[in-house]
Amino acid sequence: MNDLSIIEESVRPATADKCCPNREPLRNVVFRILVTSTALITIICLAGIIFSIFREGLPFFKVYSPLRLIGGTQWYPTHGSPEFGAFSLIIGSILVSIGALVFALPLGLGSAIFISEIAGTRLKEIAKPVIELLAAIPSVVYGLFGMAFLAPLIRETFHLETGLNLFSASLILGLMIVPIIASMSEDALAGVPRSLREAALALGSTKWETISKIVVPAAGRGIIGSVLLGLGRAIGETMVVLMVAGGATKLPDSIFSPIRPLTSTIAAEMGETVIGDLHYRSLFALAIILFLMTFTVNMIANSIVHRRRN
Repeated sequence: MNDLSIIEESVRPATADKCCPNREPLRNVVFRILVTSTALITIICLAGIIFSIFREGLPFFKVYSPLRLIGGTQWYPTHGSPEFGAFSLIIGSILVSIGALVFALPLGLGSAIFISEIAGTRLKEIAKPVIELLAAIPSVVYGLFGMAFLAPLIRETFHLETGLNLFSASLILGLMIVPIIASMSEDALAGVPRSLREAALALGSTKWETISKIVVPAAGRGIIGSVLLGLGRAIGETMVVLMVAGGATKLPDSIFSPIRPLTSTIAAEMGETVIGDLHYRSLFALAIILFLMTFTVNMIANSIVHRRRN
């Protein structure tokens, strides 16, 4: 009898394990549920933001056609006969973003090449965190710097009526997106196989020829992706352009003309509207345009980066 009990005890765990051989520990189940829940919450929040923008903005197009909004050049939402022409605002957003890239691309790509290909280990450990630290500075601080220092300097240097203009906003905005371009471009350059560099040097290429003709082209997709992500960041920036761009709702005559992009228009006027009126709806219509612009740029950038990884 005792021998039979011993046999049963020895067989029972083996049988249980055989019945449930792939049973997952409870802590793994809890962790998977938590991670899945956080991902779903993020998706739900994003969907809620998009839904709220379109819910408040689409009714505007029942009164004002999209072509009339996009093609109109007069933005006078509070006049007796209001005008909602967003063409100058859209052009302002595009110009200030392109201007920011003109400043940021040489700085960002040059910094990435220096960190990845030229700097020693100790210098790299110092330079990369310093450049990425620029991304941690609040945008309002950049705006204050532009208003207090850069704008007066540009006004006196070029003998202008005001230093708050397209040029100043582009310069500050370009400085803001340098960390995005530099960090992602450096990652792309670091991903180029070392064998390509060694083969180019073995064939007699100089350091500069190896970087310019081998390394940079090989990392081209990643660099383009970083530029487009920086462009998306520039289009969506609000505080800097609100403080430094000048706030003129007209088409610029030169790079020293004041402008007013979409983001600063929404931020400046939303507090003055009555919820549900036409002016209120028009700002959400501008938000729809802005969302579609940034969404398109970011989708293109993510597609390029994804292809590079594959």
